[in-house]
Amino acid sequence: MTPDLRWGERTYLMGIINVTPDSFSGDGIAPPDADEAAVVAAALEQGRAFVEAGADILDVGAESTRPASVYGEHDEVDPRREAARAVPVVRALANAFGDRALVSIDTSKGGVAREALAAGAGMVNDVWGARRDPDTATAAAERAAYLVLMHNKERAHYEHGVFEEVVAWLRDAIDAALERGVSRDRLLVDPGIGFGKKPEHSIELLHRLGELKEAVGALPLLVGTSRKRFIGELLGGLPPHQRVEGTAATVALAIAQGADVVRVHDVEHVARTLRVADAIVRLRP
Repeated sequence: MTPDLRWGERTYLMGIINVTPDSFSGDGIAPPDADEAAVVAAALEQGRAFVEAGADILDVGAESTRPASVYGEHDEVDPRREAARAVPVVRALANAFGDRALVSIDTSKGGVAREALAAGAGMVNDVWGARRDPDTATAAAERAAYLVLMHNKERAHYEHGVFEEVVAWLRDAIDAALERGVSRDRLLVDPGIGFGKKPEHSIELLHRLGELKEAVGALPLLVGTSRKRFIGELLGGLPPHQRVEGTAATVALAIAQGADVVRVHDVEHVARTLRVADAIVRLRP
């Protein structure tokens, strides 16, 4: 049974566990020559550090979702290979930390989602909002799991404005997920910062997060800004591993506008930012 997240009481911290050899941020823990036992051991070590630092959700991804428009084309991972990478890690994390953290599967493939949920995941984080493969929504519905619907696009072109188009897309994704049987109280939305978006698009969406949340029916909002390209550009071209402070700034500002979950690589550092931001934003005298 998927544990309940209590929206509105605090901001949840999601730590990224990349079971890949080619993450844009350089933190993938599955080099091409690594065997399953080594990858699982590395994931358990990272998961333990994340949970001890304050992570509430561990997000396991076995295929790089870096935007091709920014980082170049890369081969799609076959579903069987993706599941072979991700599912043992999901199972190990759920067994080790399931009493302290929710395990999430970052996939846009229904078959992979279904296997991961059977292995102990309680959330499906779909960077294509269950639009490329609606079976991710069906799989989540079958397990009463949480489903994250993230906006994505191949090209960063918005004829009618990025805010308007993202809101319309997310509303359609919400309706489609509900039709697939996902309960509304299990849905989250994510504006997809950096995905199919130029830096100015990402900045506008962050500036209008509160407005966006209301426009999609006040559903819980997940925000993933960690180490993103627009932060590097704002900081004069710094590489991903030097974007921690910029990430922390976006996290604090997102919390101020109603973010319910923040997804990050640098859990220990951002956990401190989150704790202070929550104390101020969620003060109830």
